[in-house]
Amino acid sequence: MTAESSLSLSPDWKRTASRSRERALSWQVVVRRLLVLDEAGKLETVHVRIAAQSAGVSARTVWRWLAAARESGRMEPVPRRPAFTFTDALWKRLSQVGGNVAALHRWMTDHVDEVLPDLGREALPSLATLHLAVRREHSQGRVLQVTRPRFARVDPAGYDRALAELALPGTVDEAGQATADPAPKEGADSAESASASPFSDSGVRLYVPGAHVVSTSQLGEVAEALAHTIAARGIVCVYGDPGHGKTVAVHQALRLLPRRFPVHRALVAVKPALPQLRAALLAAFNLPAKALSSRTDAADRALLEAFRAPGVLVTDDVQRIAAPELDYLRLLVDAPTTQTSLVLCGAGAERTLARAPALASRVLTWQQVPRLDGAQVPAVLRLFHPLWDAATDADLLHADATCAKGNFHTWAKITSHAYAALARTPGTVVDRALLSGACSRLGPTP
Repeated sequence: MTAESSLSLSPDWKRTASRSRERALSWQVVVRRLLVLDEAGKLETVHVRIAAQSAGVSARTVWRWLAAARESGRMEPVPRRPAFTFTDALWKRLSQVGGNVAALHRWMTDHVDEVLPDLGREALPSLATLHLAVRREHSQGRVLQVTRPRFARVDPAGYDRALAELALPGTVDEAGQATADPAPKEGADSAESASASPFSDSGVRLYVPGAHVVSTSQLGEVAEALAHTIAARGIVCVYGDPGHGKTVAVHQALRLLPRRFPVHRALVAVKPALPQLRAALLAAFNLPAKALSSRTDAADRALLEAFRAPGVLVTDDVQRIAAPELDYLRLLVDAPTTQTSLVLCGAGAERTLARAPALASRVLTWQQVPRLDGAQVPAVLRLFHPLWDAATDADLLHADATCAKGNFHTWAKITSHAYAALARTPGTVVDRALLSGACSRLGPTP
């Protein structure tokens, strides 16, 4: 492909320039003939009307041409610059320079012979015109795929290699045993520890300073299911009863993937209508939701373009979405260009998808997150928080059988109340009495 064929302007630009040249020729012929009649004192309105019909313009335009020729003495019009439009090659060049419009304008100035081979440097758009053209393309739903790496961005492969060389805690070891994330530094403030908790960005609010995300066998199964589904560019449904740790497992599993893909999270409202769901998806991909929400065609094109890139779209609490809106997700996934994997998570998500059989038939992996087994509870809790190191297995199993029943969210609340009790009275022993007091604060339905 030659430089002219790949970088030249669109046919619309050339067509507009051709019309401008034809208009200039008509201007010269009409004005010269009419000026001759005007100098001879024979110019009449009928002459102007006939000249306007032959030039394909209105009579008022011809009178304006005559007035401009009398004032300036010019026998040719000032050429009008055609409207600037982006070609695919120029849009690709804008992506390569990281979306920097000024850099694109400098490149176009340096390569004007390649960009404007037929029109010359005088047709080069200004920087302000280029900015307006970019905004117009964005408003019409055109997505800019920035290919230049951002400043200080870590290469995913290098990051994985460095993480393996450091061998930090917080991952599953070679034997597959559960390990915990590193504890915060001694002397750290409680509020800072709580704000830096690994649960803070997973949708779980918990006042348990020093708590760790525990890589249980359930989390390992979720990580394996997500890794397979993402590699296949498919759909995975993670379901289970409330409080079993689905959200934390999904977010932690995405961090443990050997290859990191861009992760987009869609925050949906309760029973969202289709415009609300579309706006949530646009926001998940950092697209202009306000500009595109009221423009259905442009928003759909922008989402289809976003789904072309490999990545992961996580939709939590999918049970909030009704069947017609779920079918919209199915249409996006069914597009032949889609390469984004879809993670549907929520309590009762399997029952919700049963009401949308078209989308359910596309689900590649169904992964249930069960409750904790009784044998898991003591080891998992001691990895979850160090205050349970002093508790006996019998006391922990008794509290699990009578109150928590393998629900990890319930155990997190028990840990929060036990931590507060120990903070109030530092000499308190972690025994069955402390556990009973913490469980009593959970109400009749913990």
